[in-house]
Amino acid sequence: MELELRTLDTVQWRLDDDSEGTFEGVACRFNKVDSYGTTFHPGCFRKGGLDKKPYSLLFMHDPTRPIGTFRAEERDDHLFITGRYDDTAAGRDARAMARSGSAPELSVGFVRTDLPEWKKLAELSEDDFKEKMANIRGARLVETSQITARMAAVPGSKLKTVRAALGELYTEEPGTRLEEKVAAERVRRAAQIRRRRALALLGMADAGGR
Repeated sequence: MELELRTLDTVQWRLDDDSEGTFEGVACRFNKVDSYGTTFHPGCFRKGGLDKKPYSLLFMHDPTRPIGTFRAEERDDHLFITGRYDDTAAGRDARAMARSGSAPELSVGFVRTDLPEWKKLAELSEDDFKEKMANIRGARLVETSQITARMAAVPGSKLKTVRAALGELYTEEPGTRLEEKVAAERVRRAAQIRRRRALALLGMADAGGR
């Protein structure tokens, strides 16, 4: 499944004021329509297998640039995270950028676990397909990233230039996105139906001419 990235308008987090380098905050709110037109539902991360072990805090969704770790737990209306920056140059720099406002935002990386196989999705009506895609009821959390200011300005942006060099999860080849597969399958099925109807009409014409 495709890794999705979301920077949510309602994300809130704060850093400590001492030298420990800790942080906590809300990484995702539930029952709120985000700028991508999707809604995370309560329990979605638990259903996706929320791990009690630490996750990596990355910089700009780059798995080669870890800057800390965090733990996540679901609460009634949000995903809450607590973590600590690494005591490394990258970790210290990221903390400084969060404080200065040059990189103050959080973005979650996740894989949806609530969708059926794409050919099953193609069987849904257009309205049912849109409803299914817009409501996230199961998601496997992969990471959370600190990102630069205003990266959420373009809804749906997936940092393709970064992802292209990062392996299978971060690769998005033309024609492989779920929506494109579903659309192509619908076109194929519609063509099959037209062909069958045409053959049936030809058969009826042949029978009438005999």
